Amino acid sequence: MPEGRLYRSMLLDFYSPLLTDRQRECYDLHYNEDLSLSEIAEQCGISRQGAWDNIRRAGEAMEDFEAKSGLIRRFLETETGLRRLLELLQTLRARVSDDAESSALVDTALAEIRNLLNTAE
Repeated sequence: MPEGRLYRSMLLDFYSPLLTDRQRECYDLHYNEDLSLSEIAEQCGISRQGAWDNIRRAGEAMEDFEAKSGLIRRFLETETGLRRLLELLQTLRARVSDDAESSALVDTALAEIRNLLNTAE
């Protein structure tokens, strides 16, 4: 499982609807906007401790949601699998270049996978 900013951003993308508005706002301001606890407290009209408590609770809740549902893990596994399929189809495309019907099928499959990957990115 990835760590760091990308993972925290993915947690928020996947699970933010399950948080309170305040938790979502504090977590986003801290990890995506890179604001300090003091800046978050001032912007939200709460104490620094209140800002930290909201960030901590949001992180714990989203980690718990991920542990139970595995949505991010499955998303990343699917993306990795699609990238492998793309590579295999590109290799196959080079091998069937003499057969127009097979080439057309491979080109269609390649386009579908590229479309899925662009949607996922």
